[in-house]
Amino acid sequence: MEGALSYAVITPARNEEANLRRLATALAGQTRAPRQWIVVENGSTDDTLALCHALTDDHPWISVLETEGTPAPVRGAPIVRAINAGLRELDPAVDVVVNVDADVSMPPAYFETLLAHFAGDASLGIASGSAYELDAGDWQQRHVTGGTVWGATRAYRRTCLEEISPLEERHGWDGLDQLAARARGWRTATLVDLQFLHHRAEGERDGSRWAHWQTCGDTAHYMGYRSWYLALRALHQARTETAALGLISGYASAALRRSPRWDNEAGRRVLRDDQSLGNLRRRWREAVGRAVPAERRTAGSDSA
Repeated sequence: MEGALSYAVITPARNEEANLRRLATALAGQTRAPRQWIVVENGSTDDTLALCHALTDDHPWISVLETEGTPAPVRGAPIVRAINAGLRELDPAVDVVVNVDADVSMPPAYFETLLAHFAGDASLGIASGSAYELDAGDWQQRHVTGGTVWGATRAYRRTCLEEISPLEERHGWDGLDQLAARARGWRTATLVDLQFLHHRAEGERDGSRWAHWQTCGDTAHYMGYRSWYLALRALHQARTETAALGLISGYASAALRRSPRWDNEAGRRVLRDDQSLGNLRRRWREAVGRAVPAERRTAGSDSA
């Protein structure tokens, strides 16, 4: 397709044998195939690596890169290091770079639709589809607020990624990058009508749910969350999951330790604006799925 944007996929993979088979089927069935799929094997103890090599025999656009993993699964830094390793192997002609977790799948037109959004909006820097997760046997849409983009299928316009690199090697990297991009004038968006399936609930590998939410609270402190906004977010989440109160515990613990804060002042201003009182009503409506997404909103419209 002459003049069309090209894309490459990078997937960090640790003990993902079963999930990679499903993702490989989804990518092979896309109406717009990736120029590259780089699977970064990250210290697996199952047959992930063997499967990766078998996949390269079936599809010339798949390659596998071996990196040294950590003794136990860790969110944040090892994932970013794996992404960075994949970036070094990237074809320089690729226009859009997509970090895709091994535990997702998507319909055949997913990437064709995603690329059309990038082609139609030169200001779009980071985007993803909307996540659906199993809840009591049914696939339910997960809602996000503001310019939040799902980390599980995170697509970067190449020029935007170069501007905000290097990505932070810590938990919360996939929130910091979009704030840094917006501070530089890029738009970030979750395309709510573009569905992907997330086959492992967010935070499932973090052990206890309380520990997961505590880590998120620690990250919120680093990012520069307003304390009252953090408390409201925790209470909102606790309506369905009591462990979400760990957000407050993690945030307070980091504050008492005087933990370092993110030194990107422009990015922190973007976050504080998102969390201002003037935006509170819209944030709540987005969180419950009642706000009109920017992609469907006409000029001046703000109604559900």
